[in-house]
Amino acid sequence: MWIVCITSVRHVLTVNGYGGRQTKENEKSWCFKGWETLGILFWMSLSGTAEAEVQLRSISLRLENVSLSEALSRIEEASGYSFFYDENKIDLSRQVSVNAQNKAVKDILKNILFSTGMTFEISNNQIVLVPEKKAAAKEVSVAVVQQQTHIVKGIVVDNLGEPVPGANVVEKGTTNGIITDMDGAFSLTVAPDAVLEISYIGYVTQSVSVKGKSTLNITLREDSQALEEVVVTGFGLSQKKATLTGAVTAVGSEDISRSVASTASGALVGKIAGLNTRQTDGRPGATTSIQIRNMGDPLYVIDGVQSDAGQFNNIDFNDIESISVLKDASAAIYGVRAANGVVVVNTKKGKRNTKNTVSLNAYYGWQNPSTFPKPADAATYITNYIQSETVQGKTDYTYSKEDYQKWLAGKEKGYVPFDWYDFIWETNPQYYLNANISGGSDKTNYYVSVGHMSQDAMIVNYGGFKRTNVQMNIDTQITSRLKVGASMNGRIEERKNPGVPEADDYWMPRFGTYRNLPTKRPFANDNPKYPTLTSSNAATNFGWLNYELSGEYKETWRVAQLQATAEYDIFDGLKAKALVGYYLAYQQMNNQEYTYKLYGYDEATDTYPVIFENNNPWRERRVGHNEELMSNIQLSYNKRFGDHNVAAVAGVESIKRDTPTSWLHAIPTANALHLIDYETMDTYNDEGNETEARLGWMFRGNYDYANKYLVEFSARYDGSWKFPPDHRWGFFPSASVGWRISEENFWKESKLSNIFSDLKIRGSYGMVGDDNVSGYAAFDYMSGYNYKNGGSVIDGKYTIGSVPRGLPVTTLSWIKAKILDVGFDVAFLDNRLTGQFDFFRRQRDGLPASRYDVLLPSEVGFSLPKENLNSDVHMGYDAAVRWTDRVEDFTYSIGGNITYSRFYDWEQYKPRFSNSWDVYRNSLNHRFGYLNWGLEAIGQFNSWEEIATYPIDNDRQGNKTLRPGDIKYKDVNGDGVINSLDERPIGYREDSTPILNFGLNFSFGWKGFDLAFDFTGGAMGSWYQQWEQRNPFHDGGNNPQYYMEDTWRLSDIWDADSELIPGKYPMLLIGNSSHSNYWNSTFWKKNVRYVKLRNLELGYTLPKHIVEKALISDLRFYVAGTNLLTFTNAPGIDPESTEGNGLGYPTTRIINIGVNLKF
Repeated sequence: MWIVCITSVRHVLTVNGYGGRQTKENEKSWCFKGWETLGILFWMSLSGTAEAEVQLRSISLRLENVSLSEALSRIEEASGYSFFYDENKIDLSRQVSVNAQNKAVKDILKNILFSTGMTFEISNNQIVLVPEKKAAAKEVSVAVVQQQTHIVKGIVVDNLGEPVPGANVVEKGTTNGIITDMDGAFSLTVAPDAVLEISYIGYVTQSVSVKGKSTLNITLREDSQALEEVVVTGFGLSQKKATLTGAVTAVGSEDISRSVASTASGALVGKIAGLNTRQTDGRPGATTSIQIRNMGDPLYVIDGVQSDAGQFNNIDFNDIESISVLKDASAAIYGVRAANGVVVVNTKKGKRNTKNTVSLNAYYGWQNPSTFPKPADAATYITNYIQSETVQGKTDYTYSKEDYQKWLAGKEKGYVPFDWYDFIWETNPQYYLNANISGGSDKTNYYVSVGHMSQDAMIVNYGGFKRTNVQMNIDTQITSRLKVGASMNGRIEERKNPGVPEADDYWMPRFGTYRNLPTKRPFANDNPKYPTLTSSNAATNFGWLNYELSGEYKETWRVAQLQATAEYDIFDGLKAKALVGYYLAYQQMNNQEYTYKLYGYDEATDTYPVIFENNNPWRERRVGHNEELMSNIQLSYNKRFGDHNVAAVAGVESIKRDTPTSWLHAIPTANALHLIDYETMDTYNDEGNETEARLGWMFRGNYDYANKYLVEFSARYDGSWKFPPDHRWGFFPSASVGWRISEENFWKESKLSNIFSDLKIRGSYGMVGDDNVSGYAAFDYMSGYNYKNGGSVIDGKYTIGSVPRGLPVTTLSWIKAKILDVGFDVAFLDNRLTGQFDFFRRQRDGLPASRYDVLLPSEVGFSLPKENLNSDVHMGYDAAVRWTDRVEDFTYSIGGNITYSRFYDWEQYKPRFSNSWDVYRNSLNHRFGYLNWGLEAIGQFNSWEEIATYPIDNDRQGNKTLRPGDIKYKDVNGDGVINSLDERPIGYREDSTPILNFGLNFSFGWKGFDLAFDFTGGAMGSWYQQWEQRNPFHDGGNNPQYYMEDTWRLSDIWDADSELIPGKYPMLLIGNSSHSNYWNSTFWKKNVRYVKLRNLELGYTLPKHIVEKALISDLRFYVAGTNLLTFTNAPGIDPESTEGNGLGYPTTRIINIGVNLKF
C-alpha cells in the first residue's frame, strides 16, 4: 500500500500528516492509499485539452546543487504550479541542478526526477508526483468507471458551507472513486444501489446511500479529536496532537462561538479539562474567573503576544480560531508569567486560494437574574416581626392587630405593600452584531472583522456595557522564502451607570432590595417628584438613584494591539521569525455624584418638607494608559530524516510595560457644572509610570522516531525588573517524553489494534519561574523613603511628610514552580471514542516569609525583610472523554470533562507550637490549604423538655437562651460544653474557584437542524450563609422569603405560649444575631454542589438550493440560552456566588434569537 498526500492552504490548524512537500502553519493535507490514488488520476483524466495546454508551459531557471525540495519550491514560484506528493516515497534532500532557458516544465521534471523512481501527472495547475509503477493506475481507474451504469454528482462542503477540495468519494466495497475538485464538486459512475464513503483528513468519514439519486449535497463535520489535529503549543509553534508530550488541550471556534456570554472567559466554561471556573458576578461586561488547575490567574497569549485578562476577555470571540490551554511544564516556554499555565489564543486569519466571503452574525436577547433570593413580602415580614416581639415580651407592638390586618389586606392607603425587587430589577436586552470578510489568493490571506455588543444592566434604567471590536489580520508570501504579516486588534468599551454613593455603584440597588422594608415606599405620598427616606441609609432608596438626581459614572477604554511578523526560509528546514508588538490601552473615568434632598409629606398642608439633605457632592476623574512594547525573535529548524524528525527553536523575548495613571478629586459648585476647575480641586495623585520590564532567552527541542518515541526539552533564562540585581536572573528547564504504544508492531499485530486506534503515554517535569511575589513590590530592594506619608505645618507652610521605607529587601528572588504531569491519550474504534487523563503536581518553593527567630530591637523601627522560605503544593487530576459518530444523516457528539485540583500548604519556616491541640488546629505543614473550621450541627431541639434535660452546655450559658428549633452542636471532645475546642474542618475555600469542576457537552445534527447544549458544574467549594441571609431582621432590614417562611413559628403570633410549628430554620428574634444559633457551623456553611444548563442552542440552516437564489451561500437561524436551569444544594442563591449576604450581582439568564448569514 502506498500513500499520496496533497497539501493546500485552505485550513490553518493542519499540517502534513503523512506527507506533503513542506509543513506550513496554514496548510491542509489530505492523503490517499492505493485505490484512492486511482481517483486522483481519474480526476486528472477529465482535464482534457486544458491539461495539454498547461503541459506546454515553459520557464527559465538556473539552480546549482540544491535539494530536490528547494528545486520544487522554485519551480512552483516560477511556473504557478502546485506540487503534491508523498514525502515518504521521495528523497527530498537529493541534490539536483537545473539549467533551463524557456524550457517546458515537464522536461525539467523528467530531468530532476530521473532515477528517483518517481514520475508525474499534470492537471490544470496541479502536479502530482507518483511512483513509476503506479502510473498506469490512471487507465485502470477509467476502465472501472466505464463499467458502471449510474452517474451521481454532488458537492462536498464543510460545516461552514465552504467547498472541500480533495475529499475522497468512493463507492463502498470497490476501488471506484474520485476526489472533489477545487469547488468541492464530483461526478462518479456507480451502481444504482451504491453507498458512497466520503472522507477527508480532519473530518469524520461519512457514508451516504445513493438510492438512485443523481445529485447529493454532503456536509462534512470536523473531527476535533483526529490524530492529525494540530495544537498550538507556544510562540507560534504547533504540533500534531498525536506527537504532543505535554498536557495541552485545545478548543475550536465552533465550540467557542456557542456561547452568549459577553466575555471570552465565559465561553470556555465547561469545555476544557483542567480549567476551574467560577462566575461570581453577572453585571454588564463581567468576566468569569478562570484558573488552570486552580493554580492562580493564567497568562494569556493572543497571536503570539503576551496579554492580560482584560485583553482576552474583551476580544470578540467570533474572531477566535482556536484556544489552546498549556497546563503543565510546557507553559515554561513563555517564561516568568506562565507559572499558573497559559491560555493561547489564535485569531482567524483567512485562507489562501479561497473566494472572498462575507459573514454576518447577529443576535438579540433578553436577560434577567438567573438566581437572586427575593426578599420577604410584607405579610411574611410583619408576621415574623410581630411574633418576635411577642416572644421577647414586648407589649408596645410596632404593628398593632388592626395594622396587621390592614397590611394583610393591602388595599388601604398607607398599608399597601411595596415590592422592592420588582421596582429595582427587570428584564433587559442584550444584542450583538458582527460582520467579517475573509479570503485569499495564492500568495495572500486576510481577515477583517467589526463587532459590536451592548448589554444593559438588569437594574431599571441603570445603563450597562457597550463594546466595539475591530480585528484585522493579513499574511502574504512576498517570495518563496519570505512571508510577512500584520494584525490589529482594537476595541472601545464603555461602562455607564448613575453616580451613586459607595465605591461600587452596583452595590446600593442590591443592598436596597433588602434594606428597604416592604412597608416602605420610595416616594413621599407616592409622588415621583419627591423621593423619601426609606431606611437609615439614604442611598438605599432606589427612587432617586438615576441620572437626573444622583449623577453619572462613565468609564471608557480605547485599546489597540498592533503587531508585525516576518518569517524567512533560510534553507530547507531552517527559518527565522520575528514579531514586534505594540499595545496601548487608554482609560478615562469620570464620576459625579450630585447633592440631593429627600422629602416627607405633610398631609395637613399638602406640602413636602425636606427631611434629609446631602450637601457633599463628589467629582472625580481618572486618566491613564497601559503601554507595552514587545519583541520576539526566533530561529527554528524542522527536518525529517527517514523515520527521524527533529525540531528546535531558539529565541529571545523582551517586554516593557508602562502604566501611568493620575486621579483627581474636586468639589463641584453645582450639580449642573461638570467641568473641573483648579479652585474646586482638593486632591491630585500621580502614580507615575510604574515601569515593568522582562527579558527572556528560550530554547525548545523536539525529537520523534517514527511518530512513536517522543522527546521534548525546553529551557528559559529569564530576567525580571522586580528583583535585586544579584537575584534578577533565573534558569528554568523542563522536559517531557511520550510513547505511542499503538505504533509498535507487537501492538498492531495483536487484537488490541482492532479496538485501540491510538494509545500514548506521556510525562513531563519542569521548573517555571514566577516573579508575582505577594507582599513584595518592585524596587523594595532599594533603601529610601516613602513620599507623601502624612505631613504637618512647618514655618507656616504645609510640608508633605516622608517616612523611611525600612530595610531594603535584598534576600528575595524567584518563586520556583516545579511541575510534574503524567498522563495518557487514547482513542478507540477509529477515533470515534477518545479520552485523556492527567495526574499533576505543582510545588512552589520560595514563597515569601520572615524569620521569627532573628530578633531586632524595637527601637530600630523595622521588621525583618521577607525571604524565599515557604512552599505550597497543588495536586490533582483532570480527564476528558468524547464519543463522536454519524448514522446516515444524523451526527452526534457527547463529551465530558472533569478537573480536581487541591491546594496544600507545604513546608513552613520552623513551625512552633505550644501543645498537641495547637499543632492540630494551627499547623500548616503538609495540610490541605484554606480549610474552613467550625462546629458540626447535629440537629435542632424539638421541645422544651429536651432542652431542660440536655446534658451538654450548648450555648455556653447553661442552655438558658435556647428554644425549640434552636441548633444543636456536637460535643466532639466530650467535655460537656460547646466551644472552639469542638471545631473541626467543615468546609472548603469560599472565595476562589471550586476544587472540582466538570462539564458535559452534547451536540446533534440532522439534515439542516442542529442542537447543542452544555452542562457545567462544581463541588468542593463553600458558601457561608450570613448577614441578610441569616441574621434576623439584619440591621433593621429584611430577610429572604425562602428563609422567613420556613422558620419555627407560633400557631398564634400574639400568644407566646401557643403551640410551636416546626420549620427548617430557628425562630427569628430581633437583635439575636449573636446567639448560639448563628455560630459558624455546618448548619450555615454549605459545601456547595451544583449543575447548570450553561448553554443551549437550537438552529436550522436553510437548504442551499433555496438561499443560493438570493446570492447567499449560507443562512442559519437559531435560538440560544444560557443559565437556563440550576440544580444545587445552596438555598435560594446562585451557587457560584461568594457573597455570604446573597447580594452579589446575579448571573444572567439569557434567551437570544440570532442569525448567521454568509455571502
